[in-house]
Amino acid sequence: MIDSESKLGEFLTRLRVAPWIALDTEADSLHAYPEKVCLLQVSTPAGDELIDPLAGINLNPLLDTFGGHELIMHGADYDLRLLRKHHDFVPRAIFDTMLASRLLGDLQFGLTNLVTQYLGVKLDKGAQKADWARRPLTERMEIYARNDTRHLKPLADRLRAELEAKGRLSWHHESCARLIVDCSQNRQPDPDQVWRIKGSHKLSRPALAVLREVWRWRETEALAANRPPYFILAHETLVELAGVAVTDRAIEPLLPRRISDRRRETLLGAIKKGLAVPPREQPDFLRPKGRRITDAHKRRMLELQQRRDTIAGKLGIDPTLIASRSMMLDLADDWERHEAGLMNWQRELLKQTHGQTPAPQQIPNAKLQTPEKQQTSSSNVRES
Repeated sequence: MIDSESKLGEFLTRLRVAPWIALDTEADSLHAYPEKVCLLQVSTPAGDELIDPLAGINLNPLLDTFGGHELIMHGADYDLRLLRKHHDFVPRAIFDTMLASRLLGDLQFGLTNLVTQYLGVKLDKGAQKADWARRPLTERMEIYARNDTRHLKPLADRLRAELEAKGRLSWHHESCARLIVDCSQNRQPDPDQVWRIKGSHKLSRPALAVLREVWRWRETEALAANRPPYFILAHETLVELAGVAVTDRAIEPLLPRRISDRRRETLLGAIKKGLAVPPREQPDFLRPKGRRITDAHKRRMLELQQRRDTIAGKLGIDPTLIASRSMMLDLADDWERHEAGLMNWQRELLKQTHGQTPAPQQIPNAKLQTPEKQQTSSSNVRES
């Protein structure tokens, strides 16, 4: 374990000249609140290393070195968001083995499945839910952590070769670049949305006011206890408490059996605060943001979906990789306005009609045509 400045300095000497770097992270989101990066796993031709971010060492030189390489990662979305949030790190380039496998049509794209399928190696995933803030790591945790990056380079080599053979390597490059951009955005949660948990849509406005206060109470308790919120009170209990609070039913039966006197008192105070919210200040019901879809729009959408699904079937990939339902709705409404949301490879696939790619001016009014008009000219659109 690299847990000192001197050990890190020695490692960086080797890392800077490494021709490739495989990277993974472990966090403690199942055990702490908020989560933190607890471990960095790094593999190079020289071997596998574990780096301890909890040891108080300066990671900036390490992150700078990462930034000069294409990082081999698997299912990089969470790792990238974690590194951006806690260490302000955004890589220059990545090779995501999960994305690669999906673009090849693999239906089982977890690391364990891919390593078995492509390399014939079976991995033990038993330590997945371990507390990665624990020190020292157990032997099983160390083996699990090293295995997360040990096989990424040979796996990436196999996947890269297959992508190139199928003419999809550029798709992967573009998809990885898009993933980096998406994960680098520091989006702040909407304060009027974050407390609207599952089941809240069934509550009245007075009950929503209570839910908002008990949710805030739970956040405060979770942060103070350094425990995930669901260990304080489950989502379902919050919703049920809010619903019961505005009736004549008793609240006490819904409280955990082993709740402390202090926590019971502050929770009841939060409920009382929610009940005291004046009607004009109670949260409004969320209004559906769905658009009104005309019959013509629906026909264009169905034509586009059929085209997408046909293409995906021929390629043997998940249709949503080409375009999501929401993107198809946008494109069916106005191709010219929304096509910028597509990656180049997605756009080109969706422009293919009967094996031909029409020029942009062949898409009348930048919109999909209805089936009737398709008899005289070709038109195409996509969704993502």
